[in-house]
Amino acid sequence: MALRILSHLLLLIIIALPPINANLEGDALYALRRSVNDPENVLQSWDPTLVDPCTCDLGNAKLSGKLVPELGKLECLQYLELYMNNLMGPIPAELGKLKSLVSLDLYHNNLTGSIPPSFSNLSNLKFLRLNGNRLTGRIPRELTKLGNLKIFDVSNNNLCGTIPTSGSFSKFTQESFMNNTRLEGPELMGFVRYDIGGCK
Repeated sequence: MALRILSHLLLLIIIALPPINANLEGDALYALRRSVNDPENVLQSWDPTLVDPCTCDLGNAKLSGKLVPELGKLECLQYLELYMNNLMGPIPAELGKLKSLVSLDLYHNNLTGSIPPSFSNLSNLKFLRLNGNRLTGRIPRELTKLGNLKIFDVSNNNLCGTIPTSGSFSKFTQESFMNNTRLEGPELMGFVRYDIGGCK
């Protein structure tokens, strides 16, 4: 009798434990699905056990809610397209773990907070569009390390400080930075210290 009770308890424990080989990428997308409001039901058919994404294209899907840090687990992701939605809150620093990312489009949302310096880890990134949000703070100087960056757009935010001018930033036009009334213009190497002033 005691052996039977013990075997039943063991079976219950095994059933209650999460699977060891969980699909981390599926879990990450499922976390996003739970954190956003989806009036058009574009996420309804997602099966988190079958996901192995290289592209997440949810642009103009009328999503609202917040980005989740779990998105940083999508190691194979090359394109993260969440533009023209109503996403709010900060951009998770964990997105800087997406080493395969080529394009990150978060433009025309209601994102707040600063641009994560961790984006400097995205060595394959070619397109970074964060325009049309409510981002504040400085443009991280670490982003000048992104040698493959072809398009960078942070226009129509509330950024402050100076604009980096080295690395890939030397080829971006003023249009990439316009309508940030607190931006002081290009950084003058040797004349203006990057971290001077009360930019927040």
